[in-house]
Amino acid sequence: MTAEHNRLQTGGDAWRKWGPYLSERAWGTVREDYSPHGNAWEFFPHDHARSRVYRWNEDGLAGLSDDKSRLCLALALWNGKDPILKERLFGLTNSEGSHGEDVKEYYFYLDSTPTHSYLKMLYKYPQAEFPYARLVNENRGRNKHGLEFELVDTGVFHESRYFDVFVEYAKASPDDILIRITVVNRGPEAAPLHLLPTLWFRNTWGWGRDDHRPALAAMDESSVKADHPILGSYHLYCGHARFDDGKTVAPTLLFTENETNTERLWGVPNKTAFVKDGINNYVVHGQADAVNPEKAGTKMAAHYSVTVEPGKSAVVELRLRETNVNRQPSNDPFANFDSIFAQRQREADEFYDAVQANVVGDEMKMIQRQALAGMLWSKQFYHYIVDQWLKGDPGQPPPAERKNGRNREWQHLYNERVMSMPDKWEYPWYAAWDLAFHCIPLAMVDPEFAKSQLDLLLREWYQHPNGQVPAYEWAFGDVNPPVLAWAAWRIYKMEKKHFGVSDRMFLERVFHKLMINFTWWVNRKDSEGNNVFQGGFLGLDNIGVFDRSSPLPTGGHIEQSDGTSWMGMFSLNMMVMALELALTNPVYEDIATKFFEHFLFIADAMNNLGGEGIPLWNEEDEFFYDVLHLPNSYNLPMKLRSFVGLIPLFAVETLDPKLLDALPGFKARLEWMLTHRPDLARLVSRWQEPGAGERRLLALVRGHRMKRLLKRALDPGEFLSDYGVRALSKVHEQTPYTLQVDGSTYTVSYEPAESRSGLFGGNSNWRGPIWFPVNYLLIESIQKFHHYYGDDFLVECPTGSGQFLTLKQIADALSQRLIRIFTRDGDGKRAVFGGQEIFQRDPHWRDHIPFYEYFHGDNGAGIGASHQTGWTGLVAKLIQQQGGRHDE
Repeated sequence: MTAEHNRLQTGGDAWRKWGPYLSERAWGTVREDYSPHGNAWEFFPHDHARSRVYRWNEDGLAGLSDDKSRLCLALALWNGKDPILKERLFGLTNSEGSHGEDVKEYYFYLDSTPTHSYLKMLYKYPQAEFPYARLVNENRGRNKHGLEFELVDTGVFHESRYFDVFVEYAKASPDDILIRITVVNRGPEAAPLHLLPTLWFRNTWGWGRDDHRPALAAMDESSVKADHPILGSYHLYCGHARFDDGKTVAPTLLFTENETNTERLWGVPNKTAFVKDGINNYVVHGQADAVNPEKAGTKMAAHYSVTVEPGKSAVVELRLRETNVNRQPSNDPFANFDSIFAQRQREADEFYDAVQANVVGDEMKMIQRQALAGMLWSKQFYHYIVDQWLKGDPGQPPPAERKNGRNREWQHLYNERVMSMPDKWEYPWYAAWDLAFHCIPLAMVDPEFAKSQLDLLLREWYQHPNGQVPAYEWAFGDVNPPVLAWAAWRIYKMEKKHFGVSDRMFLERVFHKLMINFTWWVNRKDSEGNNVFQGGFLGLDNIGVFDRSSPLPTGGHIEQSDGTSWMGMFSLNMMVMALELALTNPVYEDIATKFFEHFLFIADAMNNLGGEGIPLWNEEDEFFYDVLHLPNSYNLPMKLRSFVGLIPLFAVETLDPKLLDALPGFKARLEWMLTHRPDLARLVSRWQEPGAGERRLLALVRGHRMKRLLKRALDPGEFLSDYGVRALSKVHEQTPYTLQVDGSTYTVSYEPAESRSGLFGGNSNWRGPIWFPVNYLLIESIQKFHHYYGDDFLVECPTGSGQFLTLKQIADALSQRLIRIFTRDGDGKRAVFGGQEIFQRDPHWRDHIPFYEYFHGDNGAGIGASHQTGWTGLVAKLIQQQGGRHDE
């Protein structure tokens, strides 16, 4: 039991009160969009962010806040050359980027404990002027066939002329936070830098709903008192900046108000003398009257102006702690600073030593720890009360068009919690199916938080009354794959195995809400009642010929191989959950039977065994395809070989004889079904265990068809890459798929890197790259098949190699290929970094790992959102399973 484990068990909620809950981008979001037609990027652009108050959230650089983001602390920087303070990460909007929105900064999450008792992050800040305009202009001028123009391509890191800015937090107690900022000059010459640790209150008083105005005020030359009517009172103590040679620099406290600069933005006189960008105007433009000489307001910064010698560092230490009548302000807040920091760092090491007990090698431990750090840093206070947003505030009513616009059917949705984000810059909002995958690595270190996330999405103020789960803020009514049941069951089993806890209350609570969600799927997404589903978007963006969330240009609808397969998987997930609950409550045996039967009906339709279903399986190609159902009732298989055709492998479970013997009611009904419905009985495989009874395999594909699909998946000429399984078969590189219908031609080609399609803004690509979530589910499914078939069942891997492996060996090999994205090869290079030599060779870059959204289908380079640690963080779980092995 480490100190951090003890905190989780005895006071986790209190210790989680403060954390890295600030977004990295609040501008350009749906929440802040009050335009008539939903032009979020244009309505609140980056240029407004420094001057305009946010309505719903806040953002900041390497920031920290309480769990409602009432009081926020983050870092601002100025190198003396930029046109603005560096207060937040910069990136391109969807229309500016050659492949959609994209952050253009370099930052790395290096460490975090689950309670955030210790946090560490690195930001790389150029000493030259930050090339805002050049990044916009260069990318805007490029087409989708070329590479993106990145910050490193501008030359601002030439000769290492940049600062490494390390930001660390250590908690002395839940409400006592130590902050250490270490700046290292990596360049060849001395360079100036302005450090501005900034403290401010989120503006909750300016919208006509809350008139309780908090206040910041200087107590002396280096400390500030923060008073909030709900949060209470805090003190911020600002130490002197220290240099390697022992010299020190005192801070100057600057105060302003977190109020919009209407004069700058719209030429309207300001309501207050001091505004949000007042500190920016004081430091960058020398406007002495831009800050409050009375040293009071709702936003302040401790201003340190330093010059750092080449290869040397400067350190700034601060302490934010709750005001306590028993703690005299005169006490030196820095007396025990170093010892507390050292203790929390040591406890973090002890915690991860326990988590990584079976992981071999420092390289693997580093990758896994950074992946988990990214998961924990990517929490965010997410605030979006849809009813208020639709109706508007007294001071800012919405346009009339909003009544018939985005999310109007989700007025019950009340978001005001800390949530796990896919990426706090590119995706600073939760996404239902992303979140399911987040919870797997999160459960490795903080199962309570992981469970709370799934439970939250299914609570009545999130889940729609009709049973649908909210997808994401751009369209809550969009459809994500139904993977929450899978995640809930996995987390339940992980906690039981690794922590010795069987949280049946959690399992039962989410099970009942998942039944409502299952019913929504059956009623809404099986248009003809034939157990073949048309899920729509399903999170796979441009993997198909059409945008599956929109009306088809051909009319009709698509009978989806993946939609139907997800529902087969959903049925089995619900069945095994019900069976677990039935061990203590026999009522659930009947419900388990219901899901068992539903799975059989889906399997029957998918395999077309009953003669009435849609033939999704193509016998000639031995692959599953989507079928275009045209208005004239003609069914046209779309012979595009994509991961959609592999998803049927995900629906697999094994029923062991001991479990069946423990549930005689369910066993009797199962036997009745298999006896009296021979058409369905053929869908269930049986395996006689010597002296133990019959083991049953429930799967959409078994035996021959499973081998046929694996033959495709494990073929280097099709899906198998050195770094995982591609989203689209490589056969479409030389032979693009073409569909001609109603006089129009639609084409899909193999694209291993960024998308060349404009579907979904072109900012993600499922036409060739490697995606962690589906790879992870494929590996898990192959492991389940091995549990049934055992070591005697061999499959050629790779296809055409003449090498035959057990299914377990194949699952291990796929895991190791995914892990290989991040490990150094024989030349010391990491695939994730691609061709960027500074990342590959420079000792100050090469061991800082970004966990990208997806990866190049041929060379494993990271693509898309650079910190979508959300589901790519699954690599932490793969490393745990492999014990750190990375050989095949």
